[in-house]
Amino acid sequence: MEILGTTLRVCVDDLETAVPFYERLTNAPALRFERAGVQVAAVGCFLLMSGPAAELEVLRKVVATIAVTDVDEAHKTLTDLGADVLAGPVSTPVGRNLVARHPDGTLYEYVDRRRD
Repeated sequence: MEILGTTLRVCVDDLETAVPFYERLTNAPALRFERAGVQVAAVGCFLLMSGPAAELEVLRKVVATIAVTDVDEAHKTLTDLGADVLAGPVSTPVGRNLVARHPDGTLYEYVDRRRD
């Protein structure tokens, strides 16, 4: 499994207010989408999320998003190493993802840019 990079996950109260700041900070445009009632903006290395408190409570438990070349390969590697895959792999608007709990208890999201 090749790790390509990480994304910092940031829950914000007002996405419309937060996006311009992060666009100027990173000098990158926001890629926006919605998932399960949560509004998301990917801006540079930041993933901004805003939505219902119950959804954000779950999302805050995931420490970081890790970009990989292939989520299926990540699934195999993670399970071989003793991690528990809690969700996925599933398709998203920008590729596929899964959420895994590492043996130390930390939760991570793994994503690729592949389309099903």
